[in-house]
Amino acid sequence: MSPIPLIRNVSKKIVSMLQQLTGLIKQMAAMLQQLAGMLQTELGRVHLGQNLMVRELVQQRNTMARDIDLLKMSQGAILTELNRTKTSRNLRDYDFKVFSQWGEDGIIQKLIHSVEIKNKTFIEFGVEDFTESNCRFLLMKDFWKGFVIDGSKENMDRLRSFPWYWMYELKAVESFITRENINDLLAQSGFDSDLGLLSIDVDGVDYFILETIEYFRPRILILEYNAVFGAERKISVPYDAAFFRTKKHYSNLYFGASLPALTHLANKKGYVLVGTTASGGNAFFVRSDLMTDALLAHTAAEGYTASTWRESRDPQGNLSLISGEKRYDAIRGLPVINVETGQMETL
Repeated sequence: MSPIPLIRNVSKKIVSMLQQLTGLIKQMAAMLQQLAGMLQTELGRVHLGQNLMVRELVQQRNTMARDIDLLKMSQGAILTELNRTKTSRNLRDYDFKVFSQWGEDGIIQKLIHSVEIKNKTFIEFGVEDFTESNCRFLLMKDFWKGFVIDGSKENMDRLRSFPWYWMYELKAVESFITRENINDLLAQSGFDSDLGLLSIDVDGVDYFILETIEYFRPRILILEYNAVFGAERKISVPYDAAFFRTKKHYSNLYFGASLPALTHLANKKGYVLVGTTASGGNAFFVRSDLMTDALLAHTAAEGYTASTWRESRDPQGNLSLISGEKRYDAIRGLPVINVETGQMETL
């Protein structure tokens, strides 16, 4: 039998399996939502410790959530193996989502199989409760050691309460990150300077945080960029240790740095831009001494992707759902710093 029809038959079976898994995950997610509603109803009646039914509902919820995670991880493992048969140098051809916000999980899998990794360690900050994050799949599928930071104690307490938290080598620290404290915070990880992966997403002064990091030399670097700032200017919001995105401007669109600004800094630190997510927002860099033929180097202009999401707010805090150039118009005239010249400019 010719190998081509055989490969096609195998691919069809795998696609069918993935479709079945997706359907099962959706069913279990709906059941989980029903359980959550029942639990909320019971909690409104009596104290948790006094009601056996509530305890049983909690156990069912935790078990079902774990099972959903396992199904999603199985999907991700299958997709990872399928991706390893590809030869494309375009990172977007490898994207898929398990626990990441968009397609970062698949891209990260591509990168860790293309770049030699000495230490399977990651640091990610700006993770909320880590439920949806860049490195959770890396932690749970590949058993990397992790260190995460978020400014909310509630988020970190919630992370520590998850039934799976104890199963992996993950340390969670609550702290509002500034360039004054970032190096001391990262030192708490105890990781070697030759870090496997660093992911930065603080929705604020990301440029200055990265600029300040001294000890660590991650092999893979993931940076969130503000696509609304465009593909040409090397600009960032000015540094403010107390920067909080929503308080700075009601629109929620005034934060972070442009892709050209972050690429400029990454290049200075010895990194090469190798791609961005199809949805726009996250950029992937590899240490220049580790570049391989499996990856394609980009300039900021080549790698830039406009973001697709509509997260803007009106002055009352409601979603305004504006897109395209209207987003830029909403923040036009606000101050930015040209990171190459050091001069203040305006949007």
